[in-house]
Order: sequence, then structure tokens, then C-alpha cells
Amino acid sequence: MAEINPTVEVRKGEELDIDAIDTVLKKALPDLKGKPEVTQYPSGASNLTYALDYPERRMVLRRPPFGDKPKSGHDMSREYKVMSGLKGEVPVPDTLYYTDDPSIIGAEFYVMDRSEGPLIHNMIPKEWGWSEKETRQLCENFFQTLVDLHSVDYEAVGLGDFGKPQGYVNRQITGWNRRFEAAWTDDIEKFEDVQSWLVDNMPAKERGAAIIHGDYRIDNCILKASDPTQIEAILDWEISALGDPMMDLGNTLAYWIHADDPPFMQMMVRQPSGAPGMMTRQEILDFYAEKTGADVSGFQFYYVYGIWRLAVIIQQIYARFYRGQNDNPRFKDYGQMTSALGQLARLKIKTGEL
Repeated sequence: MAEINPTVEVRKGEELDIDAIDTVLKKALPDLKGKPEVTQYPSGASNLTYALDYPERRMVLRRPPFGDKPKSGHDMSREYKVMSGLKGEVPVPDTLYYTDDPSIIGAEFYVMDRSEGPLIHNMIPKEWGWSEKETRQLCENFFQTLVDLHSVDYEAVGLGDFGKPQGYVNRQITGWNRRFEAAWTDDIEKFEDVQSWLVDNMPAKERGAAIIHGDYRIDNCILKASDPTQIEAILDWEISALGDPMMDLGNTLAYWIHADDPPFMQMMVRQPSGAPGMMTRQEILDFYAEKTGADVSGFQFYYVYGIWRLAVIIQQIYARFYRGQNDNPRFKDYGQMTSALGQLARLKIKTGEL
């Protein structure tokens, strides 16, 4: 199968001190030999991801973005800890090395073995020749893996201190509203009505506690090379936590765009969620309820939360560009995405539909 996750030359301003990295890795991994070829993964707008190709070992390095960052965002240690704890429970890469010493490359970073297999974005490759059957199988496997994650006994895998699940919903709503205020730019509406609705409609009781990924999408998964209907490894754990799994499902469905959704929603397509054979948002909610026995009544709150949280994430990225802290031109239209997501949250509050 042809590589679907190619790398590019490292972008200007995002170079690494590879000699420093090579030195610390060879201390941690004494069998490592030679010098690595370093390239960069072009996708992703948050943490930076690099391929380290040694002559006999292929690895991946993750570090935070350059410039000012939100205090609670881009936490490399969280990614490293949760993947290390989940090994054998759900598909994750093999973690190898983490450091919070900024003297090496100017920021914390971690290294993991590369998970070999395709990574797809908004389309399933035509050359796979899939029918709706294979697409449906990928969809079911993808959401079954989310069910499996939410079913992990986090105490048993050493992640009992990974966070405080009690009060998670309140912390998320108030926290994302606060982050939006910090990242707000004067060319963007404040959407105070959306923020107030989320505060006023928080459920009185949380619906359990689980390890939640926080950014679960198909394009954050490596698929199996031998059978891409299956998940080889889940990536991008930077905002994982212990909390209400309904919040995690709300985040995931905020990204799940149907082929017949309006044009402003199509701006958000980052995975092949509208391909023939994929489940609808309602079918996914029903699938999740059937597999977990969870009470999914009142899910509108969690879905609107997912949309608003995504708006804030996009705005945080846009604000760094707007304020001159990042000059990557691909972020110049992110303000339009923030506005579209705010309008979408309003629409879903009004209609109550998924």
C-alpha cells in the first residue's frame, strides 16, 4: 500500500537541534545507531510532529508549537503518560522517551516508535476500491475503539492520578469560555449567548468517569496497513483527561460532518465522515448507547459543547497568527472558521438537532 502519511521538509522557523536530540536519544536507547533524517508532518495545527528516520529505526518526535501558548495546552507529558498507560488496552504507539528539560530544544518533547500504516484525511483513497461495506466497517471499528477507551479501568492501568473526574463538566465549560476571552480578537464576535447557554444548561449530574481522548477523529488515527478498516494507533493525546465520557463523544461528533450538511459545516471536514457507508451522528449516538448502556438523553448539551470547544481551539490558533506570533499563512482564514462554528452552535441550540 502506498504511503498515505507523507512528510515534507521542515518548515522555516520550526527547525530542531537534531544533534542535541540525537545525543539524548542515544543515552536513552543505547542500540540506536547513525544519524537521523528529519522531516515534518504537514498536517495538524497544534503540536508539531516530526519524523526521525534512523538507518534502522523509524521514530516520531512531538513538541509544542513555537510562540506563546495557552497555559493548559500542548502538554507533552500528558500525551506520553496516557499512551504509556494505555498500551495493551487500546491501540497506541510505543512510547520511548520524554523530557521536560527546555535546554535541549527549547521546549519539552517526547519520542515514540512510528506506527506504520496509512493516515487519511477527508477522503478514503480511491485506489482502495472500497464499497460502503468497508467504509461502514471502518466507522464501526473507529467508534468501537472509543467505546473500548471509555471502558478502560483507569485505576488498574496506573492512571488514577491523571486528573480529577469530579467537576469535569463545569471545569470544561468555564475553562473554554475563559480561554475564548483570552484568545478573542476584535474581528470575531464574542458569542456571549452561546457561552451563557452552556453555563445555564450544564447537567446537574455527570454521567460517569473515563479516560477521554478529547480530540478523537479518524485523521488522528493510524490505520492498519494490512486492513485499513482497523485502527493501528490513536494519536494526539494532548488534551486527554479523566472525565465524563459524554463530553468526549460530544467532541467527536462536533467533527463528524455529513455529506448533506450545509456549506459552512463543510468548511470543517477533516475526515471522511460523509463517505457513503459512514454512520450519521444519530446512528453513532445509538451505537454508543447500545454498546455501553449509557444514558444519552439530553445529548444536545454535549454536542453544542463540542462545537463551541472546537471554535475556541481554532480561535486560539488564529489569535497567534493575528497577533503576529505565528506567520504560517494556512492560519489566516481560521477566524472565519471560528465564526462559522459559533454560528453552528447557535443553530444547534435553536433546533435541538444533531
